[in-house]
Amino acid sequence: MLTIAHIINPVLVGIQSDLFVAQPITFRTMQVARQFARDKVDVRLCSAQFEEDKPIIPPHLQQTPELERSVLDVGTFDSQRKLPLLADVLDRLYSATRADYLIYSNVDIALMPAFYTVIEQIVASGYDAFVVNRRTIANHYQNDQLALMYADVGEKHPGHDCFVFRRDAYPDYELGGVCLGIRFVGRVLLWNLVCHARQFCEFKDLHVTFHLGNEKTWRSDQYIDYARYNEREAMNVLATLEAKHGPLDNHDLLRPYVSDLRATSLGRRIRSWTQRGLHSVSRVLTQAEAKLE
Repeated sequence: MLTIAHIINPVLVGIQSDLFVAQPITFRTMQVARQFARDKVDVRLCSAQFEEDKPIIPPHLQQTPELERSVLDVGTFDSQRKLPLLADVLDRLYSATRADYLIYSNVDIALMPAFYTVIEQIVASGYDAFVVNRRTIANHYQNDQLALMYADVGEKHPGHDCFVFRRDAYPDYELGGVCLGIRFVGRVLLWNLVCHARQFCEFKDLHVTFHLGNEKTWRSDQYIDYARYNEREAMNVLATLEAKHGPLDNHDLLRPYVSDLRATSLGRRIRSWTQRGLHSVSRVLTQAEAKLE
């Protein structure tokens, strides 16, 4: 029987957060999916959490050791967001289990009942690392309307938010210090899956995960310094992976994500150089004016 360990990162939030509605749905659907697969797959459900988040974690999730640091311990930011590092979350999953396959998904990604049996069949077909893209359904459902959520086919979404990979490949992963909840984190994990897989696939059309609505709070300008931090970490990871595995933009799936990151980083450097150049010119002009006076 295939063994799977699946981890998420629950967080205690207020009613104003979209996670206030989404997380309980994720918790419930993970439990339902494990029960559905009980005769075919041995599934362990895990959480990685800070101490203050423990009260919201249901008993069917095995709590791994409390997270001891956040991005605030490794970077300086205008606003204080206690976001965990991806590596810390996955390290806890790796240590907590000897399962054949590990799964990480965002905490707002809910599962269809057949999720783990679908994963088992994908593995049986020969894929040892893959991403399963979600479907986006309406966001008007109540927590007790799970059947209606299952029935809502929704629309496919291109983002990567559910990652499945062999446990024995994980020690070779290069994750840097990217943090959860901010852009660029998904592509770093995606690069690692592709680089360390014997056979990789992106599943774009499976109806096995879903998300309520399509808000993109992680793209808010309010968190631009976090995005720049993750951008720098992602660039470092990219350099390390390419030194070991060759250019990642040779892979059709990775090319747009690598090119976008490089363009974003280069554009930021050019703007920085331009601003420094303008400051230098301004300083010279000011000094010249002072001499003329």
